[in-house]
Amino acid sequence: MKIQFIGGAQTVTGSMHLLTVDGHKVLLECGLFQGRREEMYQKNQNFPFDPAEVEFLLLSHAHIDHSGNIPNLVKKGFRGKILATPPTVDLCKIMLPDSAYIQEMDVMHVNKIRAKNHQPPVEPIYNSADVQACLGHFVPVEYNQSYPLAPHVKVTFRNAGHILGSAGILLEVNEKGRSLRFGFTGDLGRDGIDLINDPDPLRDLDILVTETTYGNRTHPPAIDAEEKLAQLVRQTAQNGGKVIIPAFAVGRTQQIVYHLHKLFDQNRIPDIPVYVDSPLAVKATEIFRDYPQYLDRETERIYLTDHLDPFKFSRLTYVGSVEESKSLNSLVYPAIIISASGMAEGGRILHHLKNNIENPKNLILFVGYSAKNTLARKIMDGEKRVKIFGEEHEVRAQIAHMDTFSAHGDRHNILDYVDFSDPKHLKKIFLVHGEPEQANSLIDAFRSKGFMDVCYPAPGEEHEF
Repeated sequence: MKIQFIGGAQTVTGSMHLLTVDGHKVLLECGLFQGRREEMYQKNQNFPFDPAEVEFLLLSHAHIDHSGNIPNLVKKGFRGKILATPPTVDLCKIMLPDSAYIQEMDVMHVNKIRAKNHQPPVEPIYNSADVQACLGHFVPVEYNQSYPLAPHVKVTFRNAGHILGSAGILLEVNEKGRSLRFGFTGDLGRDGIDLINDPDPLRDLDILVTETTYGNRTHPPAIDAEEKLAQLVRQTAQNGGKVIIPAFAVGRTQQIVYHLHKLFDQNRIPDIPVYVDSPLAVKATEIFRDYPQYLDRETERIYLTDHLDPFKFSRLTYVGSVEESKSLNSLVYPAIIISASGMAEGGRILHHLKNNIENPKNLILFVGYSAKNTLARKIMDGEKRVKIFGEEHEVRAQIAHMDTFSAHGDRHNILDYVDFSDPKHLKKIFLVHGEPEQANSLIDAFRSKGFMDVCYPAPGEEHEF
């Protein structure tokens, strides 16, 4: 077996790793790299391998930094099968068209500004036609059901506990009396988060590739999350401002809606309107409703047993049309606006940031991780002026960040994960999907547990075993 680390290596975006197993090429993930526009365009357009030679794409979950470059893969020759859990397949069928649409709309807006500055137009990374061409390659595979990739190779998906349908990926290779168990965490979830069942770890591994997004941090206790959210909403409403929440349409939006629902029911936040301004989030929420068996017992106890909808309450409005979205710009009273994307690199959230970031009464609340060079990260890091649609805006709004809602496992979760494998058998650990300060802090910690061969591979690096 050979592995080449392509995307998500020494960064947290654009996840992609190429395996050669028993003579067959298998791709783990095909994520969209997000960052500076020129770098994003170049990295996403060019694959360092021939897509036509890849027989299978194994997809851990539907987030765009893991699935978002699939249309390019097919456009450039991939004709194999894309294996993922049924919710992941359904989510990709709404997320990838949305990704293309956002790119097309953003490019149209940017090109208007470029034309005024006598600059040449730019093109989207892919378009809607490219997306439609890729959707027929998806094959749903349920959790814990093995699927043969080759005579001596099979794959099994285990619940990763990250978002709806997310999976850790187990590859089992058996040939000539020898066996190898290769595990890929995808995005590792957490025990005890709302909505989603706890992770089902991959066990008894020989090789592990693990994400390290929060490798140097621990999350605050989940029990404190709702009260902090309530405090921030109460204070902003008292100031007469709006709470603007950039949130991924899949997973984080449903989680925030779930918590706001509980806070309203318990009269812990003011009676102000909540808007989910994301057509994708509306569609994704319908898919959450389609898979109640994937939701956790707490959600079932509070809502599903009494046939209540955890994603619907009286003050909540799902915004569909562009006209409805634009009308939110004229709000003069306190409100909560949740909009995608979480890294503020595209979508309707850019318009809400543009219209609200210069008002000190407002709060921009980040509820997850953002990669370097993204707009969300620049605001979180305290930059006083940021560019939105190519134009500079002064950051005068209040800024807050809550890691508590992150669906990623933290340092303790990552370190605990390896305890399901024996150091005598787990020969190699590869650290991906994390920036250097996160990943490097784990190396000594893993070694102290007896896992001595730990690697933080660079982009393009290859290993054979």
